[in-house]
Amino acid sequence: MMADDQLQGTGPLTLQGDIASHMIDGIDRFLLRKTEQSIVTRQNQWRRNFSSAVAYNQSVSENRQRLAHILGVRDQRVRFDAPEPVATMTQPALVGVGPGYQVFSVRWPAIGEVYGEGLLLVPIGRDPVADIVAVPDADVYPEQLAGLVAGVPRESQYARRLAESGCRVIVPTLVDRRIGKRQSPHGGWSYRMSNREFLHRPAFVLGRHMIGYELQKVFAAVDWLETGGRADAKDTDRSVGVIGWGEGGLISLYAAAVDTRIDVACVSGYFDSRQRMWQEPLERNVFGLLGEFGDAEVASLVAPRALVVEAAPGPEVEIPVGLGAAPGKLVTPRLENVRHEVQRARMLAGNWNPEWMHLVSSGQGTGPYASEPTLQMFLESLMSEARLAKPGRAAEHLPADFDPQRRQQRMIDQIDRHNQWLLAESPYVRAEFMKRLDTTALDKFKSSSAFYREYFREQVVGNFPEPRLPPNPRTRKAYETDRWTGYEVVLDVYPDVIAYGLLLVPKDIPIGEKRPLVVCQHGLETTPRDVIGKGTIDYYHGFGARLAERGFVTFAPQNLYKFQDRFRVLQRKANPIKKTLFSIIVPQHQQIVEWLTTLPFVDSRRVALYGLSYGGKTVMRVVPLVAQYRAAICSADFSDWVQRNASTQVPYSYVFGDEYEIFEFDLGSTFNYAEMAALIAPRPFMVERGHADPVTTDENVAYEFAKVRHLYHAQLKLPEACRIEWFDGSHEIHGQGTFEFLSRHLDWPEGRDR
Repeated sequence: MMADDQLQGTGPLTLQGDIASHMIDGIDRFLLRKTEQSIVTRQNQWRRNFSSAVAYNQSVSENRQRLAHILGVRDQRVRFDAPEPVATMTQPALVGVGPGYQVFSVRWPAIGEVYGEGLLLVPIGRDPVADIVAVPDADVYPEQLAGLVAGVPRESQYARRLAESGCRVIVPTLVDRRIGKRQSPHGGWSYRMSNREFLHRPAFVLGRHMIGYELQKVFAAVDWLETGGRADAKDTDRSVGVIGWGEGGLISLYAAAVDTRIDVACVSGYFDSRQRMWQEPLERNVFGLLGEFGDAEVASLVAPRALVVEAAPGPEVEIPVGLGAAPGKLVTPRLENVRHEVQRARMLAGNWNPEWMHLVSSGQGTGPYASEPTLQMFLESLMSEARLAKPGRAAEHLPADFDPQRRQQRMIDQIDRHNQWLLAESPYVRAEFMKRLDTTALDKFKSSSAFYREYFREQVVGNFPEPRLPPNPRTRKAYETDRWTGYEVVLDVYPDVIAYGLLLVPKDIPIGEKRPLVVCQHGLETTPRDVIGKGTIDYYHGFGARLAERGFVTFAPQNLYKFQDRFRVLQRKANPIKKTLFSIIVPQHQQIVEWLTTLPFVDSRRVALYGLSYGGKTVMRVVPLVAQYRAAICSADFSDWVQRNASTQVPYSYVFGDEYEIFEFDLGSTFNYAEMAALIAPRPFMVERGHADPVTTDENVAYEFAKVRHLYHAQLKLPEACRIEWFDGSHEIHGQGTFEFLSRHLDWPEGRDR
C-alpha cells in the first residue's frame, strides 16, 4: 500500500525548511497579484452610460449604493432644524470673531445619539457666497483650521480663508488618532491602540465603519444646509461644497461620491492609488473596496459635478508593530501617483464632460496644502464669479479654557454607545435576515439553506471563482509508531498557494477496507505536530494520534494562523478585494478532502472536521462550504461570536486584544455561530466546552448553543445529531464525548475501545 519513504501514488516531497513559512509566503504573493489584477477586473462591476448627465448618474447609481453599503452608511439620519449651540454657564457659544464673520461652537444630530460637533463660521451682514463643509484631518482641531488656535500654518487654514471669502462654513471634528490603553471596564486584555481603531473594530463586525460614521455627520450637515440652513437666504440655489485634507480629504471624496447634493468637492493630501491600502491604519480597511473602487472609480461617481484634487503633503503617521494595534502608516501621495489616478478617473468618466475634474499641484506636490490656487479653483467651481479674498487678520479666540479632549471623549462615547446599541439589536437583524430559511421539513430546509450558503461563501467568507489546480500530491514519511505511519503532505491549490499537513494512516487497515477520516485542525500559532503529540503544546493531548490509534485515518492541516503579523497582514491584503483568510482556507480544505477521499483506504462517506480554538473557528466557516464533511466538532471556540468581537463590556472581547485580523465585516447582520451552525445542519454537529476555558463563559456558550439545539431538536427533529459536552477543564481537547460522537456518526463503533 505504501512505499518506504512516501505514500503510494504520490510524488516525493522535497521542499525543505519550514513548510508553513513557505505556505504563508506563497499566499502573500497570490493576494498581492490579485490586488494588482483588481484594477482591471473591477471594471466588470460598472455599466456607465455617457449619453447625458442624467443617464450617467443613473448608470452608476448601483455602484454608489454599494459604496455606501460597504462604508457602513446604513442608519437613518435624525432630522433637525438647526445646529445647537454648545455653551456653558461661563462660556457662550460664540467662540471667535474674524473680519466679516463670527465663529460659533455647535453640534448637530446625525444618527441615533451620535452628533456632529465642531464650528460654524457665519458671514456677518450678507448672504453667504456658498455653503461649505470643511473637514479637517483626524489630528487637526476645527479651531486650528479656523485660525483660532495654533497648529495649522496660516496659509492652510482653509476654513478661515473660505469664511473670509464670504462662505458659510461648518467644520466637523473627526475622532483623532491618539493612542491609549484599552481595556474592558470588567478586566480582560489590555493593549494600546488609537481612538479610531478602537471604534472601528466593533463597527466593522456590525456592518458599520469609522468612515461611514463621519460621513453621516457630513451628510447631516448637508441636510441642514439643503433645508433649514437656507430658510432665511435669498438665494435658495446656493451651492454646497466639501473640502478636506488628509483624513478630511478621504471623507470629502467619499461624501461627494455618495451624496449627489454636494456640488463640488476638494481633496488634498489624500488622492492616490489605493493598491497598498493594506498598509494604512486599520480603520481605513474597507471590505471589498478594491473589488469595485480605487480612488479613480470613487472620483468617477462625483462626475459630472466638479472635483478639485490637490497634490500636497499629507499627514505622516506610523503605528508601530508591538502595541497590540494593527501596524499601519500614512505617507504623502507621490505626485506621479496622483497624476496617474487623476488620469484614470478622467478616462473612466469619459470625455463628454472634460472640465469636471481639476488637478492642482501645490509646489510640485511639496507645497502647503489648501494653497491659494486650490481654494480659488474650488470657489470658482462653486460659483464662477467667486474670488478668494486676501487673508485678513486672525480671528480672535474668545474661550480661555479651550480643551478639545472633552469634545473628543464625547464623540468616542457616542459612537461606542451606538456600536453597543447595534450589538444589542443584532440578534433581531439576523433573525430578519434568516427568515427565508424553511424549517418545516428537512427537504425544504436543505433547499432554502442553499441561498444562505452561497451568501456566506460570496459575501462573508469571500470566494476566488477560479478553478483549483490539480492537487499534485507530494509526500514523505515523517513519523512511525507501532500503530500508525505519519506522512507530510503538500498539495497544490492555486498558483503559489499550497496546502500542507500530516496524514496518519493506521497500520492495521486490510487491503480493500475503507476507514473513516477525521481532519484535525489545530489553532493559533501551533502546527500539525502539536495535533499528533509530537510538538510542544499539550492542550491538544495528541488527539490526531489518539484517533489514529482508535482506527481512524486522520489528517492535520497546517492553517494560516502562524507567524503573528505575517499571517495577520494576509487578512489586511485579502479584505480590500472582498476576501478573508478563509477565502484560502476553504479551498485548501476542499483540496485536502477531495484528494484524501481518492485514497483506497478512505471512505468518502465518513469524513469529519474536528478543530480546537482557531481550529474551531475554522470548523464554523469551512464545514458550511465543504459538503464532503459529514460531521463537525467545534472545540474551545463556540460562543456568541458577534458579542466576543464587538462588545466593549465583556472582558473576553477581541476589541481589546492584539488579534486585529479576527474581525469579519457585517457578521452582526448576517451570521453569528448559531446561523453558521444552521449551514452545517442537518449534518451532525457537536460543541466541546471546558468550564474553565477563559476565552468566554459557560453562559455565553450556552446562550448561542441553545439556538442550535432548538434547530436540531425542535425544528428538524434530529436530536441525536446535535450535542454539547461540558467538562472540567480549560482551553483543551477533552476527547471523550467527542470521540464517541465521531464513532457513532462515522459508523466506526469498534473504534471506541481500541
